[in-house]
Amino acid sequence: MQLSVVILNYNVRYFLEQCVGSVQKALQDIDGEIIVVDNASSDNSCQMIKEQFPDVILIENKENLGFPKGNNIGVARAKGDYICILNPDTVVVEDTFSKLLTFVTSSGVEQSHLGITGCKLIDGSGKFLPESKRGVPTPWVAFTKIFGFYKLFPKSSWFNQYYAMHLNENQSGEVDVLVGAFMLMQRELYLQVGGFDENCFMYSDDIDLSYLVKKAGRQNYYFAGTTVIHYKGESTVRDGLYMKRFREAMQFFYKKHFKKSWFFDSMMQIGSFAFSLLKVFQSKTVSDKKPEHYVLVSDDVENETVLRKINAKLKTEIHKEGSDSPAHSRAELIIDLKSISFKKAIRLMEEKRNKDCTFKFLSINHDYLIGSNNSNDRGEVILL
Repeated sequence: MQLSVVILNYNVRYFLEQCVGSVQKALQDIDGEIIVVDNASSDNSCQMIKEQFPDVILIENKENLGFPKGNNIGVARAKGDYICILNPDTVVVEDTFSKLLTFVTSSGVEQSHLGITGCKLIDGSGKFLPESKRGVPTPWVAFTKIFGFYKLFPKSSWFNQYYAMHLNENQSGEVDVLVGAFMLMQRELYLQVGGFDENCFMYSDDIDLSYLVKKAGRQNYYFAGTTVIHYKGESTVRDGLYMKRFREAMQFFYKKHFKKSWFFDSMMQIGSFAFSLLKVFQSKTVSDKKPEHYVLVSDDVENETVLRKINAKLKTEIHKEGSDSPAHSRAELIIDLKSISFKKAIRLMEEKRNKDCTFKFLSINHDYLIGSNNSNDRGEVILL
């Protein structure tokens, strides 16, 4: 088998449904499998998988075992030469895996030197997520991130390492750290380095795995040739517990990999606190601007029933794409996934980003709308 896609889920039933649907399409011409590991969800996620995706391998944990252990359980079941660790709040396009597998097998890097490969991630508003590619957060790199020096001196190698700014979002190349929302690598390599460290509950696990792979003499790569949505805010609620766990995770990483020193410990304390505080603050400043009009983007000309269904739920008028809709005002594009490919939908999001647009996907079965307006937003599901 060529590829095993491992998706760890916890209480994000509708995002998981959309994710698995997109993965199925992306695996149509690949010898692959989908493994969903559920960490004791209470939202009928498992029942949905059984009913809608009977070919998916489902592992039902009796308790929430955390991100590292949950993924390790999934990989232990995998049969593919390659594995892809994938968050449930993601959407891949139809050729994501074919492009990535072509890249890792013909990139010019010997298989014995190849580590983890990541890709370009965008949030639910179409904006690039800079954590798609990062450097190792040493004390100095953390310092430049905390105090924003990477923004002031983006071209200086002294200051731009945190977000691997030697590459722009559309450049593929070697990086140190990739995000756990999307990691593709050889299954044998994952097992060789021990997979995710189960002593770390969450938040530094992807940094740790990336660093372990580098220490094993492998090269990690950022591949800009495919774009994947990562709603990001959906899989974690930003609260006091989040802040505590994030700080503990950063402490775990530093203590595991670096020599102890007064300077290092001080920077670690300041950095982990500042990172977690910033995330909590950002989660409370999500824009609450409402769309001024809604536009249905669909290739189905016979969509009057759908329009009426959405109109009734949102209690507002939905315009068809290309119709006389208000110009120069906040618009929410409702993208019909029954007639629009995932690839076209994501391309539209990237084209419209920063143009006062928000996006919702209309599910393939036309039974819900789903989306997120901000990378710190928990996301929204509207049942129709």
